[in-house]
Amino acid sequence: MSIDWTLVCPTSELLPGETRVAWDGDTPILVLNLDGTYYALEDRCSHEDFELSSGAFDVAEGSIECVLHGARFDIRDGRPLCPPAYGPVVTFPVEIRDGAIWTRDDR
Repeated sequence: MSIDWTLVCPTSELLPGETRVAWDGDTPILVLNLDGTYYALEDRCSHEDFELSSGAFDVAEGSIECVLHGARFDIRDGRPLCPPAYGPVVTFPVEIRDGAIWTRDDR
């Protein structure tokens, strides 16, 4: 378990509608900017171990879609929005500090 925060990037480098992947040890964390609010999810689909970062980020719905089978997840809480995924993806805390975005795997 990581106890340290991981620097993602300066806030100026992650504009609304954009995403960025950061690594906390061996954990890929997908950070998304939804209208100026930042969310962080594990970059793994809960249905199939595949990276969510390669999928479409729907800012109107606040969701990310896995390109492998079309499962969609709410980026705010990780819950699945449609089959074939039935389990949520892991979410992580996000902190804005000194003009930068930070996250961590707090499991």
